[in-house]
Amino acid sequence: MKSALKKLLLSIGLDVSRYDPAGSSAAQFAKALDLAGIDTVFDIGANSGQFASKIREYGYTGTIVSFEPLSSARNDLIRVASRDPAWLVHRQAAIGDRDGETTIYISGNSVSSSILPMLQLHSNAAAESGYIDSERVPLARLDSVAGSYLTHETKLFIKIDTQGYEWPVLDGASETLRKARGLACELSLQQLYGGQRLWRDIVDRLDDEGFILYALQKGFTNLRTGQTLQMDGIFLRPDLLKNA
Repeated sequence: MKSALKKLLLSIGLDVSRYDPAGSSAAQFAKALDLAGIDTVFDIGANSGQFASKIREYGYTGTIVSFEPLSSARNDLIRVASRDPAWLVHRQAAIGDRDGETTIYISGNSVSSSILPMLQLHSNAAAESGYIDSERVPLARLDSVAGSYLTHETKLFIKIDTQGYEWPVLDGASETLRKARGLACELSLQQLYGGQRLWRDIVDRLDDEGFILYALQKGFTNLRTGQTLQMDGIFLRPDLLKNA
């Protein structure tokens, strides 16, 4: 019966697995937050609130602070977050390595928008991701704004989804990183944006910052070729796993 049901679901494009850290990326993420005792999540590159909505579905009940630079996506984000008293939306700003202003290029699918120029490998893999407009937005270091949301007791997790701009975000977050128990970051296996740093550099940097790679989760794949272009990495402080 189970085999027949699985075949039926696969025939319509669904692959159902057990909800545990070995069989479910959602359960694995939820477990990471639980192991770290997280009570505050910084959602950098929030877009319309997809990530924050997901971790609520996973059972996370703590504070979420979302950062989103694009006006249109941020308006949607504010509307979704307004129903959740523990979900805060920071003033409009991109997060990076300095305080000032920058230009962000707006993708046709919104989620691929970036401060960096998109390369052909990316646009070939997802035609709808091509840039269609741009917007001038404020730019801030995380270290400049994080203090408004943190206390000495805060158990912080940082999620970075900035489409190739991860390295400048880390450059502007050295003090905040020291306060974090965990972090989620996009890891590109191939260069998708001009000037971006790839997965090896980011993993090594976070290792130097005192995090270990807890999990890799599937990200952006070229549907025509099957090539994985981007993954999501979850990083934790190693002492959190010693007695787990």
